[in-house]
Amino acid sequence: MSLDTFSLDVLIATVGIAVAHTAMGPDHYLPFIMLARVRGWSRTRTAAITAACGVGHVASSILLGLVGVAAGVALARVEAFEGVRGGIAAWLLVGFGLAYLVWGTRRALRQQRDLALHAHDGAVHVHAHGSHAHGHDHRVTADTTFWTLFIVFVLGPCEPLIPLFMLPAARGRWGLAALTGGLFGVVTIAIMVALVLLGTEGLRRLPLGGLERWAHAMAGAVIAASGLAMIFLGL
Repeated sequence: MSLDTFSLDVLIATVGIAVAHTAMGPDHYLPFIMLARVRGWSRTRTAAITAACGVGHVASSILLGLVGVAAGVALARVEAFEGVRGGIAAWLLVGFGLAYLVWGTRRALRQQRDLALHAHDGAVHVHAHGSHAHGHDHRVTADTTFWTLFIVFVLGPCEPLIPLFMLPAARGRWGLAALTGGLFGVVTIAIMVALVLLGTEGLRRLPLGGLERWAHAMAGAVIAASGLAMIFLGL
């Protein structure tokens, strides 16, 4: 495929828009940063989960663009559908954040209630009860957390990608369309992973002290706020 002026313009725009779209959207990194911190994910797992959600995020929009071109649907209609899909994804993120906030709050209160003072040989000790149940909750919530995030990101559209992909595809420039979609995906996922790892490393160095027990609740609040920013601020 020869890179004429049109192709170069499209590819340059793709890189710039992908960087801006990802960096300016807190939903692309804040949920992963907060969850990696409170759930103790390793760097490898954090990067893998972020990348998997990023792939679903980009691939779903490319698939929609393909369907639109194949069906001869106007770009405006595809973008309108993306807007509806984005609204659904944003509210799902808000719902997930609020549910996680409630779960985290109950978990923190339960931990407080389970702290019991016992006197042994004249000394006072603090014991946390119910650790087995808490471990079970942790495993169940870990699976739920990943799949919820993945579904939200599959539903969440890459609005700027649609015109970048559909314009060359509509002209029969399928090689350029494929390159545009692939480049947008690589840049988006790379920026997501980089921001998440940087943010996670910084947050790990931040001591929460007595607030550590409320870390899950705070993570839920931040996730919900990210969804609200998508809805009301258009981020």
